[in-house]
Amino acid sequence: MDNRKRSSGTKQGYSFGTFGGVFTPSVLTIIGVIMFLRFNVVVGYAGLWNALLILAASKAITVITALSLSSISTNMRVKGGGAYYLISRSLGPEFGGVIAVFFYIAQTVAVTMYIIGFTEAVFSAFPNIPLSFRDVATLSNFIVFLVVYIGANWTIRVQYWILALMMLSILSFFIGGALGFSPEILQSNLAPEWKDGHSLFTIFALFFPAVTGIMAGVNMSGDLKDPSRSIPRGTFAAIGATGLIYALVTFLLAGSVPRAELISDGFVMKDRALFSPLIYAGVFCATLSSALGSMMGAPRILQAFARDDVFRGIKWLGRGSGKNNEPRFAIALTFVIAQAGIMVGDLDTVAPVITMFFLMTYGTVNLACFYEFISRNPSFRPTFRINHWIIALAGAVGCLAVMFLINAFWAFIAILLALLLYSVIRRIEIMVKWGDMQSGLAYQRARNALLRLEQERYHPKNWRPTILALSGGAYNRIHLAEYACWLSASHGIVSIGQVIRGNLDNLVARQREAEFLLRKFIREEGLNAFPAVVVDKNIHAGVQGMLQCHGLGGLRPNTLLLGWSQDAEKSEVFFGLLTLAKRMERSIVIVANKALDKEAHTVIADGAINIWWNNERDASLLLLLAYLLKKNSEWRTRPIRILRPVPYKADVMSISAAMREMLEGARIEAEIVILPCANPTFAVRTAMQPSAVLFASFDPPDEDNEAATAARMKKIVALPGDVLLVYNAGYNSLQA
Repeated sequence: MDNRKRSSGTKQGYSFGTFGGVFTPSVLTIIGVIMFLRFNVVVGYAGLWNALLILAASKAITVITALSLSSISTNMRVKGGGAYYLISRSLGPEFGGVIAVFFYIAQTVAVTMYIIGFTEAVFSAFPNIPLSFRDVATLSNFIVFLVVYIGANWTIRVQYWILALMMLSILSFFIGGALGFSPEILQSNLAPEWKDGHSLFTIFALFFPAVTGIMAGVNMSGDLKDPSRSIPRGTFAAIGATGLIYALVTFLLAGSVPRAELISDGFVMKDRALFSPLIYAGVFCATLSSALGSMMGAPRILQAFARDDVFRGIKWLGRGSGKNNEPRFAIALTFVIAQAGIMVGDLDTVAPVITMFFLMTYGTVNLACFYEFISRNPSFRPTFRINHWIIALAGAVGCLAVMFLINAFWAFIAILLALLLYSVIRRIEIMVKWGDMQSGLAYQRARNALLRLEQERYHPKNWRPTILALSGGAYNRIHLAEYACWLSASHGIVSIGQVIRGNLDNLVARQREAEFLLRKFIREEGLNAFPAVVVDKNIHAGVQGMLQCHGLGGLRPNTLLLGWSQDAEKSEVFFGLLTLAKRMERSIVIVANKALDKEAHTVIADGAINIWWNNERDASLLLLLAYLLKKNSEWRTRPIRILRPVPYKADVMSISAAMREMLEGARIEAEIVILPCANPTFAVRTAMQPSAVLFASFDPPDEDNEAATAARMKKIVALPGDVLLVYNAGYNSLQA
């Protein structure tokens, strides 16, 4: 099979198979500089058993992550960007953006690590080179840059020969180690010997970057012929093969090399190999191929991230060059960052930093898979089914725990930086063209909450305003939508309702357009509300249908909010709605806004939030709504003032004391003004000034007293400023 064969169609990039595109680059990255130059230190300090424990723990994390990768990659059409693409399409652009930045940095710094490892091997093989260590590393980095800049095709072609030479190198060590094996040496190397500031976790941090090569194949996802098939197969094959090789190397190092040599600065594997030049060749191949792999993978992550236009300032990094869409701008940036790493420090300093970034990437991959499982989205149908949400969660928690065990300070800094970057991307409010599982997870949470709410017995303590506001079409009577949201104060639910009169069969398109415009209006105005548009033969029937059917379970409207109408032609409909709401046991709020321009935003006047306390039945809802109104930032400076008219002969002291006791029980702060008077309306008009808004009670009319009720309501509405008439259907309590 030709792994380099280009697929037909319009796909840009290469079309590599499982062996060439995933298995080989993963193996070449895993069997790299750590194994040849630093694994002897791992065995020397940790001993055989702890070295195998470190290997097993590292492989366990990579196996779990590979399970998550396989589940996600077989559930979608995978394109370029590797882990970034998988995470952004699952958890959304915020999580994806964080991982793109962190994983790109990790891969770029990995180039530094491999170049440093290559340079160490060069000086070990040729100690008399006239150049400095930094000069050789810089030259090597530049050569890697040139090869990758020209194109990835050359690297993929020669990797089979590199792999073959690597296997010969390892075989040379296996034979030499077996010939020098000693049970006495093995016995002396079984237990750990922690010293020089090393511990199990510092050695784990030193070794873990060696197993991060499973991402090498994933990074090439855009250049694979069949990513959904190749990523799982190639990744697990690479993990299994390299795990066996590392286990054998661990055993032979512990059984053939004394501890003093293991922890020395010597080239231990070369000294124990049957033919030492092969070890040098293996190191050269391993480090350069790993550097090439990372130099190829990192720019592709950055390219995919830039193309998603999360940060517009880096969009130029998403440009591709040539027929294979090479990310040459991103490659150049990667070279510069890798060179900066070379100028900074040595291999032991770089390795723990890479460990932290890779662990965060692995943890996020597992978290994405976990959320895909628990969201129970019908669209999550991976063809790779050997996984469970418990395993994915264990992988995410395990990565987080290992981060803190390795270095709590840098783990905290890494998470803090991730949260900061997440918040920055979230503030941008990116409108993505792909779907992620955030909405699926929100749906599942809402479903579970609704089912639980349905099973709970109602108690007045849990009363919340669920308001249906009849504001009409989008941008009409904005003040009604504003007051509805203010009265809910993010504690309840607001639906903005519109009734289109006519026959639904003829008005389906208009209904959809009206709902679209209403949703657009809600979004543009920044309202926490839902649109509700129905088509019915008349307003009365439409509102009746919404009060009955809009919402689910405990989230059905319990309060109808509408505007005050002085239009005599609409009075029959207006009072009919009040009677309907009362009959259906819904509370009512009528907003009488005195602004001349009903399409303008509400201008809040200076003064108090006044409550005309004239009806014990409605008192609890009046005070609750006033309290909720005051919780909004726009109303926070307005004090609540209770105006209670009483007859001249009333016991003012007793009434005042009872009111204060009631407020203490309700845990609401308010000024109490007792008004002994003969004319309550006149007394309230005098005492309410200055007024930002007035809450007053009313009783919806019956058929035989509509005129008298309308006259009483007009007197109240005529008072200065905005007036909110409130009818309480019950189900709430101040003492709850």
